[in-house]
Amino acid sequence: MPLKIGFDAKRAFLNSTGLGSYSRNTIDALNTSFPENAYYLYSPSVNPLIYSPQKPLVTVAPSGQWWKSVKPVWRTYKVTELAQKVGLDVFHGLSQELPVGLGKAGIRSVVTFHDLIMMRYPRFYRAADRRIYYRKYKYALKVADRIIAISEQTKSDLIHYMNVDESRIDMLYQCINPLYFAKSAEEDIELTRLKYRLPHQFILVPGTIEKRKNQEQVLRAIVEGGIDFPIVVVGAQTAYFKTLKPLIRHLEGRILFLTQVMNDELSHIYQMAYLTIFASLFEGFGLPVAEAQACGCPVLTSNVSSMPEAGGDAALYADPEKAEEIANGIWLLLSDTALRDEKVQLGYQNAERFRPEQYARGLMEIYQKR
Repeated sequence: MPLKIGFDAKRAFLNSTGLGSYSRNTIDALNTSFPENAYYLYSPSVNPLIYSPQKPLVTVAPSGQWWKSVKPVWRTYKVTELAQKVGLDVFHGLSQELPVGLGKAGIRSVVTFHDLIMMRYPRFYRAADRRIYYRKYKYALKVADRIIAISEQTKSDLIHYMNVDESRIDMLYQCINPLYFAKSAEEDIELTRLKYRLPHQFILVPGTIEKRKNQEQVLRAIVEGGIDFPIVVVGAQTAYFKTLKPLIRHLEGRILFLTQVMNDELSHIYQMAYLTIFASLFEGFGLPVAEAQACGCPVLTSNVSSMPEAGGDAALYADPEKAEEIANGIWLLLSDTALRDEKVQLGYQNAERFRPEQYARGLMEIYQKR
C-alpha cells in the first residue's frame, strides 16, 4: 500500500554538502525505488541552485509574510499542522530534529542521527549552540517512533551520551549519490581538469577545511614526509584555513584549493586522483571514503570513529593525530602499485554496500516497523 511520506528537507535545499547530501540522496533514492509513494518536502527556505526536486515530489515552504518572517517557528510548530492536512503516514526528520506534535496528530515519526560530535567535542561549538542543539536532540529522541543511526559508531554514542534504549535504534548506512558509481566519459573528465587547471596526477584531500577534518596533520605529513606530489584540496574554507598557511608556504606551487565543486565535477576529480586522503578526527560516517572507492580511487583514512565502517578492508588506515603514520600510508600507496591496484578493486566491492536501491529498501522496512 502506497505511503504519504514527509521530510524535514531544510538541509536538502540549503546545505550543499554533508547533511544536505544525505537528505537529497535519501529523497531521490526513495523516489526512484518506490515511485508509488507520495513525498512531501518541508523546508523553511528553498534554494533551487542547490536542489530542484521534480514532480511528483511536493515542496512545502512558508506562505504569507508572517510565516516567512519566523521560519524557525514555522519549521518547529507549523509543519505538523500542514502534514496532518495532507494525511501523512510518516514524517522523517533527516537531520536530528522533529517538529512538535507529530504523535498527537497521528503521524508516525522517524529521525536520523548522524553523530553526537557536539557531545564528544564540545569545544568545536559555541555554548549557546550546544544548548539549542541538545534541547532539539533530546526532544526528537524522546518522541520518535524509530531512530536511525548512520553507523555503529553513532548508535553507540546515542546509547552512551543520550541513554537511548538500543531497541529503538535502527542502524542503516547512508547511500552514495548514484553518479559516483558511473564511469565518466574521458571528455567530461578532461573538461573538469581544464576548468580547474588540475595536474594529471595528484593527491586529493576532500572535506570542509576545519579543525575536525584535520587537514593540518595531512599537510604536515606531506611536508615532513618529503612527499613531492601535487595536492588538490576540495572543500569550503573556515577560519581554520589561517592555521594552515605556514604549511601551505612549504607547498607553494603544488597545492590547489577548490570550493563550490558540483557533484559531477567531484566525481571526475575522484576519478582523476591518484589517491584520496580523508584523515578526519571524527565522523558519523565518512562519506568521502565510500565516494572515492565507488569512483575507483584508493583511500587513506583515519583508524578511528566510523571511518573503518565506511572503508572496510578496502582502505588503508592511519592514526589521524600522527603525521608520520599518515606519511607512511601515503608513501605505501604511491610506491606499491600492486597494493594500490588491490585497494582500487576492493574499493569497488566495498562501495556496493552503499547503493541507493539497497538503502531505500532498508528505509521502507523502518517506516513500516511497529
